[in-house]
Amino acid sequence: MKKIFLSAAMLTVALAFGQKKEIAAAVKAIDAGDIATTNAQLAQAESTMGNKTYLLEPAVLEQYYYAKGLALLKSGKTAQGASYLAKINDLSKNKIYVGKDSSKNKVYYVGKTVADESGVQGLKEESYNPTLTNKLAGSINPVVESANKAALEAYNTKKYAEAAPKFQEVYDLLKAAGQDNKKYLYYSGLTYALADKKKEATEVYMELINSGFTGVETTYTAKNKKSNEVENLEKTTWELYKKIGASGDYSDFKTETSKSLEQELYETTVALLIDTDRSEEALALIEKGLKKFPASSKLSELQGTAYFKSGKTNEFVASLKAQLAKNPNDATSWYNLGVLQSKDPATQAEAAASYKKAVEINPKFAQAWQNLTYLTMGDDAKSVDDYNATRKAGKFEEANKIIEARRGRLAATLPYAEKWYQADPENLDAVSLLKGLYLSNKNEAKHQEFKAKEAAMKAAQK
Repeated sequence: MKKIFLSAAMLTVALAFGQKKEIAAAVKAIDAGDIATTNAQLAQAESTMGNKTYLLEPAVLEQYYYAKGLALLKSGKTAQGASYLAKINDLSKNKIYVGKDSSKNKVYYVGKTVADESGVQGLKEESYNPTLTNKLAGSINPVVESANKAALEAYNTKKYAEAAPKFQEVYDLLKAAGQDNKKYLYYSGLTYALADKKKEATEVYMELINSGFTGVETTYTAKNKKSNEVENLEKTTWELYKKIGASGDYSDFKTETSKSLEQELYETTVALLIDTDRSEEALALIEKGLKKFPASSKLSELQGTAYFKSGKTNEFVASLKAQLAKNPNDATSWYNLGVLQSKDPATQAEAAASYKKAVEINPKFAQAWQNLTYLTMGDDAKSVDDYNATRKAGKFEEANKIIEARRGRLAATLPYAEKWYQADPENLDAVSLLKGLYLSNKNEAKHQEFKAKEAAMKAAQK
């Protein structure tokens, strides 16, 4: 008997054909509710395919995600199933880059990033429209409702570590059904941050930033003439009823556009990167963020911290001074210079001068007033501890000098704290500090006034 030899290319074709049959069988099995057969067929396909899903043409890849996702979903592994099903939506959102690798295998890369990372040259752009999305609604809708309910219950009871992955789950499920509502992904990142899961929060926020998410949404409302209730309507429905006019069922047509969350995303992500000792990544993101939001004092402040933590303090100080030589009326740069100078005890007087320059240019620069306040006050807790320790040691004359110096600092701090409060009257820290400073400076009327303000603000936060 003659031996049959298959070339590498022919072998690849044979394997691909086998996977195609197995994946098609898995789709048929999951549609019939046969999870065991589905898993068996998928396992057989995966044993030869491994993680090389880029070898599957888009239609087969869609079938694979469909069968795999539903099998996991129906086995109670909702989060994993949702993640696979959400990938179906990515097939329509991204271009498919098609070509052949160095082994002459036909490859299909989903999205430019993956294609670029492959290193394969001469890829051609194609588009693909999924065909199985409409079949998912019946399976997904009940799970979405359950996941959303669980996420909200966990969030409302402050179980943020439970809420975050559930919000991610809702996002993935909706995405699988063709609704890419990134607001749920934002909720996931927010609750991860509240749970102090900084790595997970950073990953979610970076995904949102890279996707161009802003959070801006327009709500369309109108009053139902029959019920006299204000209802939220779809844009098309709202426009239709508005055109009908007085003879229609609705009146009082209004729209409301929510504010952008993009600046908050940049600021929060940078802070998370710095907190997890990823200062170089933070600096890159700050540079990108400041191009979009040049007036963000938060990003500017974090830039100073990131430079300091990455050991580039001198470089940043030199850069700021060069900028100020060109533009001495840049309040933010004066502020940043003050932030860096304040970190070194030897340059704290220079820091005070920089902060004063910042508020001279911008009298409403609340953060500059705040930093000038605390810089002038110094470490008050240490002063009190030093005073008590010195008195206990019987060094009364030295103790008196410490307390007199403290009184002087607190008196000098008061005008700056007042300016801070004027620039930011809703800041609880400013109110609480002024309450104490008025007491130290023996202004009982003001002390009582700010004591009442503090109590009212704390009550409003509950």
